[in-house]
Amino acid sequence: MYCGSCLRDNALAAELLKQGHDVLLVPIYTPTLTDEANVSQHRVFFGGISVYLEQHVPLFRHTPKLFDRLWDSEAALNMVARRSIAVDPQSLAKLTISMLKGEDGHQRKEMSNLIDWLRNESRFDVVNLPNSLLIALAAPIKRELNIPIFCTLQGEDLFIDGLGEPHRSEALELIRSNIEFVDGFLAVSEFYAKRMCNDLGIPENKMHVVPLGITFDGFEKKERVASNEFVVGYFARVAPEKGLHVLCEAYRLLRQRTPERRMRLEAAGYLAPEHREYLAGIERQMKDWGLGEELHYRGVLDREAKLAFLKNLDVMSVPATYEEPKGMSLLEAMASGVPVVQPRRGSFTEIVERTGGGLLVEADAESLALGLQSLIASPSLAAELSEKAYAGVRQHYGVSNMARRAIEAYSSAKRLAPNAEIDRVAELARG
Repeated sequence: MYCGSCLRDNALAAELLKQGHDVLLVPIYTPTLTDEANVSQHRVFFGGISVYLEQHVPLFRHTPKLFDRLWDSEAALNMVARRSIAVDPQSLAKLTISMLKGEDGHQRKEMSNLIDWLRNESRFDVVNLPNSLLIALAAPIKRELNIPIFCTLQGEDLFIDGLGEPHRSEALELIRSNIEFVDGFLAVSEFYAKRMCNDLGIPENKMHVVPLGITFDGFEKKERVASNEFVVGYFARVAPEKGLHVLCEAYRLLRQRTPERRMRLEAAGYLAPEHREYLAGIERQMKDWGLGEELHYRGVLDREAKLAFLKNLDVMSVPATYEEPKGMSLLEAMASGVPVVQPRRGSFTEIVERTGGGLLVEADAESLALGLQSLIASPSLAAELSEKAYAGVRQHYGVSNMARRAIEAYSSAKRLAPNAEIDRVAELARG
């Protein structure tokens, strides 16, 4: 899948490299997948196959490095990744806890391999972990290298909540026990910074907001021409928490109120094996409503297809049913001049208010339908929001702004390197 975290981490590393910093983007678990030029290293640490075998077969916790390279190779990991294996949090709960135990977990050998590699590279100024589920790496890396450790926070709470008890509580306690070893946390939104300070007890002086940033290459402004067809878009993972079923209900209400208008609902995004029945249920419901021919699922899109998909929309909505911390697809829609209609929750509020590129509504299908209808009723409003979306996302959510804020955060770690310039960064990315 095109993972939002991989896209974000790769874009940040690429921009830092462009600005002249020495950055190594190091994949964890599997190679990263991004729809832009991939700047990550070819070597993968904590290879997904090794991590799994070490969790379930004690023998593999002691095999030699040469032996491990057979299944840690990029080819082997890519082959497994292409199988679209289900990643239900509850099925991975024990593995998650083992990883959070760090040196006391079953993957101690993998941790040693990473630290040996970091030690043998030219000295880094900073090591940045991709999320709090890997926070157990902080203490041993700091002990061995004596350099600042940062940790990005970008949506892991949804996975943690899905672990179920008692694993959820144990995971949270293990994360909290490692906060002291992290010099700073980089949250992808103001909402998520406050949320994680509250949930994890992170001191406010360790929290930095580094908003998402995207590159605008290839994004062209949608030409808004008079048309009798209104195209509503959805671009996100096809999963219950992302709210495609809510959008379909709102679409049904919208069609009842504007029967004279030709419409269609375009959806795209990764569909995990465990959510195929979810999509099938939505398609059956749309057929029962007499709208089956108006819903089109376009699957996973590469960059070229994504740009074409977004330009074809009149409005986009991803009415997530939880407090979404990121909202990258909203930024991509706005970069194409497509306004959004979003529930007033999570990071959606700050994105829409900051850019002015959309409408905020209450988190229910009725309110969402009214918001969509207002764009049909007022072409001038739709055009105004389109202009604001196109300009606002470039003003506030460009990749250069994200890189600047990241460097400011890294430079705040004065304890080990007072007044030092931040130049060489090891950025870990969870593939």
